Amino acid sequence: MRILFIGDIVGRPGREMIKKHLLSLKEEYSVDFVIANYENASHGFGLTPKNADELFAAGINCMTGGNHSWDKKELLPLFQTHEILRPHNYPKEVEGTGCKLYEIKGEQLAVLNIMGHYGMPMCENPFRCAKASVESLHAKGVENIFIDFHAEATAEKRGMMMLLQGKVSVIVGTHTHVSTDDLQIAQGTAYITDIGLSGCRDNIIGMEPKAPLKQFMTGLKAHYDIPKKCKKILQCLIVDIEKGKALNAFKLKIFDDDRVQRSDAWLEE
Repeated sequence: MRILFIGDIVGRPGREMIKKHLLSLKEEYSVDFVIANYENASHGFGLTPKNADELFAAGINCMTGGNHSWDKKELLPLFQTHEILRPHNYPKEVEGTGCKLYEIKGEQLAVLNIMGHYGMPMCENPFRCAKASVESLHAKGVENIFIDFHAEATAEKRGMMMLLQGKVSVIVGTHTHVSTDDLQIAQGTAYITDIGLSGCRDNIIGMEPKAPLKQFMTGLKAHYDIPKKCKKILQCLIVDIEKGKALNAFKLKIFDDDRVQRSDAWLEE
């Protein structure tokens, strides 16, 4: 099976890039299933039902979340009706789930959404939750497992790779909005520390620079906004999975001036 994953969708610019490019990407690269992180999709904070429907109509099959999953309260009922996840290591009493199974080309695919500890809201231990979830999936005979690890600290993300390499198909880091240059496949697990945002690329993590610069200079928080005009980028990962193992993987950066950059995973023997 071939999976395409899109990192943090940041506001209208990110949604516009997806609507413009995703269907043609699916066709060009023979993609079987699309996963995307939604937590910044509606003006940078959370996801509205209207934007959820917009993104599913654009070709996304499943969406993962993070620390902003709860920012738009009107989204909560959609956890029961749409293919929308939130971090699995929130307490069980919280609405929704962070793990779902899908049937793709006669095989099962598990999508698991986990949130890190450092700089994040209080939640259960991400490493214990991920390990227990993967063991439970293996006990059910599920081989193909895709993890969106939504975390601030690069060390946490690398630690998750060390914990689960060879046991899951893919671990993709999200949250920082800044892409990393460490796409690899080790023991059959494709890994990248952070896939990077899809949205504005000429500012600060997809946001208008004025507010974050004020915060950096004074220590006072300000309201972050999505720029009305900006240069845009769509960043995605494409992975081939067979019998639980990643066979190959590559990342695409698609710019609004029609440039496309591809970087292939290196293979760790």
